[in-house]
Amino acid sequence: MSLVRRAVPEDAGEVLRLRQVMIDSMAAGPGPAAWHAESLPTLRGRLAAPDGDFAAFVVDHPDRPGALAALVAGTLEYRIGRAGNPHGLVGYVFSVATDPDARRRGYARACMTELLAWFRSRGVPQVDLNASADAEPLYASLGFVRKPDPSMRLQL
Repeated sequence: MSLVRRAVPEDAGEVLRLRQVMIDSMAAGPGPAAWHAESLPTLRGRLAAPDGDFAAFVVDHPDRPGALAALVAGTLEYRIGRAGNPHGLVGYVFSVATDPDARRRGYARACMTELLAWFRSRGVPQVDLNASADAEPLYASLGFVRKPDPSMRLQL
């Protein structure tokens, strides 16, 4: 039996906690978490829609009942088709986090494997993500390659 399972609405608080772990790991220190309360109802709704365009896979923490040890989340996006992807489906992985006391046990890899299987089952021919230097070896071992990315962002 797999350690990995699809996240359910009751996991929303823990999913947000692990997302904060990921955010904090990429910043100079702990960031604000007040946004969790506002985000919680939306996340619960997304987790309650198993046929939607969002999926999160988790591993329960082996030492802390009710806590999660790892999280991987992603979405399906539609972009106008092109050569190599005529239907325009793209997977995007945006949250990969492991609780600091549960690292180096293969949980993130197991969750990523399940998310990639979910993308494949939905007919997605490509998956994108942004990788930290620490996580790049994991993604490379799963077949991800660096691409030249001229991404820009406008905060509205």
